[in-house]
Amino acid sequence: MTAPDSAPSAQSRLTLDPADWNAFRELAHRMVDDSLEHLRTLGDRAPWTPLPAATRASLANEPLPRAAQGADAAYAQFAEEVLPYTNGNRHPRFWGWIQGNGTPLGMMADMLAAGMNAHLAGLDQSPKLVELKVIEWLAELMGFPKNSSGVLMSGGTMANLVGLAVARHARCGFDLRKEGLAGGPRLAVYASTEVHSWAQKCVELFGMGSSSLRKVPAGADMRMNVTALKRMIADDRAAGLRPICVIGTAGTVNSGAIDDLNGVADVCAAENLWFHVDGAFGALAAFSPSLKPLVAGMDRADSLAFDLHKWGYLPYEIACVLVKDRATHEGTFSVTPSYLTDEGRGVIAGGLPFADRGIELTRNFKALKVWLSFKAHGVDAIAHVIEQNVAQAQAFGVAVATLPDAVVAAPVSLNIVCFRFAPTAMSAEQQDAYTKEILLRVQESGLAIVSGSKIDGRYVIRVACSNHRTTWDDFEALLAGLARIRSSIA
Repeated sequence: MTAPDSAPSAQSRLTLDPADWNAFRELAHRMVDDSLEHLRTLGDRAPWTPLPAATRASLANEPLPRAAQGADAAYAQFAEEVLPYTNGNRHPRFWGWIQGNGTPLGMMADMLAAGMNAHLAGLDQSPKLVELKVIEWLAELMGFPKNSSGVLMSGGTMANLVGLAVARHARCGFDLRKEGLAGGPRLAVYASTEVHSWAQKCVELFGMGSSSLRKVPAGADMRMNVTALKRMIADDRAAGLRPICVIGTAGTVNSGAIDDLNGVADVCAAENLWFHVDGAFGALAAFSPSLKPLVAGMDRADSLAFDLHKWGYLPYEIACVLVKDRATHEGTFSVTPSYLTDEGRGVIAGGLPFADRGIELTRNFKALKVWLSFKAHGVDAIAHVIEQNVAQAQAFGVAVATLPDAVVAAPVSLNIVCFRFAPTAMSAEQQDAYTKEILLRVQESGLAIVSGSKIDGRYVIRVACSNHRTTWDDFEALLAGLARIRSSIA
């Protein structure tokens, strides 16, 4: 087949490297300087600014750029139309959901990792050793054996997915990889009614169906009822189901509650079930010796998933799943085609350990920002900021309870405060609408970013303290702002 006249020949010298390295170096320095200045001055701006109509139209309607615009022009548009309009999660007064804030060092680590562009399936290279060392450090912090298996993932959902996949492989009782779900009875997985939505997504993705996720009632403390768990397992066995796993939660998404992890571990041991812990943010309480008792029993889990872009304060994306039994972990995923055979020498020496621990073959160098952060700041410093967030939540819970008509809707067990406003002259429905209106005005006024949810069917404002930039002055500004906004509604 003859190539078109316009196509380059084999002897062409086309590249996407800069034509002028010095000019690009100046632009790159400007990018770094602008990014650092933006981070330095975050507190001078509102956490969130709605997109102007013109900016929205410019981004939404831009045609495909077939011809070059140049790096300077592309960056100028980024600086004007993209950088100023984020959801605000880096800001000191961001307490919505539980989202990471990132750090300047983490930003630079991602730049360094992108510059290396290492392929982290494994291979014989330093980045693999850094990744293995970070997993070993994390296992130590979480009370897992030093030789635990693990892999870094994009986020908590993917880390939990890997943990649940290993659980299913380990406890299904038949050759799942060969036979599929048709090879055995219906499988059952147990979790509190407060479990994150990842669990439903995963059982559905695995072809087990949402009815295989057995929701265990939570008590007034928002923790799994272990007595109800035992009863449900017995009933399901009698009905012909095969229980395989219990998911304990260390820091529920709504209220931050921590399940009775020792109690769940006892049930799993007695019933020969896999014990998986979703520790998305709460697991990192283990970084702090003073907070570690809050997650007692987590070290008894067979697998544990958690995010470092939440309470590790690192930029997206970085999560981890740890599995105590390396053989079972790798047995769930390992596939070695001829083109990926470990030859014992050369670039592929040592194989592809991370490809054997999940569904991804191509992976970026996620561990570098953890490695640099731990070494530069020290884990103790990170632990102290986590402790500060918990202290802030406890103090804010006390303070908000003194506001007129305010009701703290759940125990402040870790770092989340859920509250609503309940004027006695209003019906329950009116109170919920009133609370929601206050929340939206807090966001839209530029005061702060808090999120909404429901506790026992009632709408609540949810303040999640996982921000390393927050000071108590920020919480006092929120308290004062709530009073102003309420008076403006009245």
